[in-house]
Amino acid sequence: MGDLHMGVEAEAINDRSSDNHSKRVDIYPLSCYYFGSKEAIVFKDEILSDRINRMKSNYAAYGLRTSVEAVILVELFKHPHLLLLQVRNSFFKLPGGRLRPGESDIDGLNRKLSRKLSASEDGHETEWQVGECLGMWWRHDFETLMYPYLPSNAKKPKECTKLFLVRLPESQKFIVPKNLKLLAVPLHQVHENHKTYGPIISGVPQLLSKFTINIVDI
Repeated sequence: MGDLHMGVEAEAINDRSSDNHSKRVDIYPLSCYYFGSKEAIVFKDEILSDRINRMKSNYAAYGLRTSVEAVILVELFKHPHLLLLQVRNSFFKLPGGRLRPGESDIDGLNRKLSRKLSASEDGHETEWQVGECLGMWWRHDFETLMYPYLPSNAKKPKECTKLFLVRLPESQKFIVPKNLKLLAVPLHQVHENHKTYGPIISGVPQLLSKFTINIVDI
C-alpha cells in the first residue's frame, strides 16, 4: 500500500512538473536570428465597402471565415518583445492569415508563417513549433468589430480569428517579403495600446499572463 501511495505521489509530481514546463516560454535574444528579404507579396488594394462585399461573397461560398495568427516572442534589452508585421508602413498585424477550406489550424498557420517569414513557401526550411491556442476573436456581423467572445444572439458568426503561441528555437532565419516589415515591439508598449495596434494585438500581453517568460542568456 505504501509503494502504491508513493507511486501516485511521484506521478502527481511529474504531472505538475510537466505542466509547469508547458507554461514556461523560453525566449532568446533577437541577435540570435537572421533577417533577410524576398519578393513582395500582392495585397488586395480595396476600400472598406469592397472588403465587406468580398467577405459576403466568401461567406456565401464557404461559410465561416477562420484566420490563424502567431504570437512569437524574442528578447531585446532584457525585455520580451512581440514580433509584428507592419503593412504599408501603417497598420500592424500578427503573422498568419486565412485558412483554406478544410485546412486544419496547425497546417494553415504553418503555411502562412512559411509564406511570410521563410525563404520557401513549402515550409521545408523551417519547422514552426505551433503550441496552444491562446484565444479566439469573433466577428458576428460583416460590419462589426471583432470581440473576444461570441455574443449569445450571434447564431451565424461571420469570422473567427485564433491566436496560437509559437515558440522559437535558439536560432532561425526570417525571410520577409520586401513590402512587409518585421518588427520586435516591447510587450509593455503593446499592452492595451488599442489606438496603435488594435484590440487583438493589444490584448496579447494579458493572454500571456498565465505563462512564465524565461529569458535565455546566450
